[in-house]
Amino acid sequence: MSKETWPNPLIEQRADPFILREGNAYYFIASVPEYDRLEIRRASTLAGLATAEPVVVWRKPETGPMSELIWAPELHRISGTWVIYFAAAPTREIKDGLFQHRMFVLSCSAEDPLAGEWQECGQMQVPIDSFALDATHFVHQGKNWYLWAQKDPAIPGNSNLYLAELETPWSIKGTPVMLSRPEYRWECVGFSVNEGPAVIRHGGRLFVSYSASATDENYCMGLLWIDADADPLAVENWQKSPEPVFTTSWENRQFGPGHNSFTVTESGEDVLVYHARNYTEIEGDPLYDPNRHTRIKTFSWDDNGMPQFGIPPADTV
Repeated sequence: MSKETWPNPLIEQRADPFILREGNAYYFIASVPEYDRLEIRRASTLAGLATAEPVVVWRKPETGPMSELIWAPELHRISGTWVIYFAAAPTREIKDGLFQHRMFVLSCSAEDPLAGEWQECGQMQVPIDSFALDATHFVHQGKNWYLWAQKDPAIPGNSNLYLAELETPWSIKGTPVMLSRPEYRWECVGFSVNEGPAVIRHGGRLFVSYSASATDENYCMGLLWIDADADPLAVENWQKSPEPVFTTSWENRQFGPGHNSFTVTESGEDVLVYHARNYTEIEGDPLYDPNRHTRIKTFSWDDNGMPQFGIPPADTV
């Protein structure tokens, strides 16, 4: 394991953190507490992200389908184009127990995503028009894939995980498949949730981590995996851990770790990027508590090629 350590938290009041390593730089994007804008940071090192100046690349309009609750953005480079996926709603109202989010896309053809102009590419159209959020992109078997969380009105709970191939960065190809739905007790505490998927490949497998349950101390990470040569659109090829793989540490006072992404250190070691609070005494809706801080840690793989995320370490700052 790496002896490299970072301040914990790395970045305060940034939930749903996503770090992309592209070229010689690290790019950071996350939800801001005001849920009103998209901002990107860039640094040459992971540690440098903590003090990098955020650049606002988009602000929500006053009205319309993207005018409220800008959640969980991710920055990707897809076939040479910069892309941001994010969730937005037309109102803060809850309908049938859920917010009204849909997934939207921005693109930038400039070389520098912090200086280039971002274009609104509209809503990501999928077969079901329902609450949707937390989209990510990955390349696998020479194809671009789109993986996200969404409510199926026919299935109890808040959200399931769906996978589709991309036709373009802002449109899918074919019929999506559902990879996972909340079924275990630890996925259904407070709310029945599978969300925040992230993808990593190791050895002969492709892994999808995701987050489950309510966004308080019950929030935790689960894991799916598939043989790298298998068809990812064949649901029977996927396996799912019956137990969570990264959970609250009462000893270290790290509560609700989740909504993770993956990156690597400058020397190539695997890094888990996630958010967690350092207290449980939340007033009101946990969604509006701003102190889900961005944290990072290295992790290892066991002899069977499975990730060992360990325990969220205590605060150091």
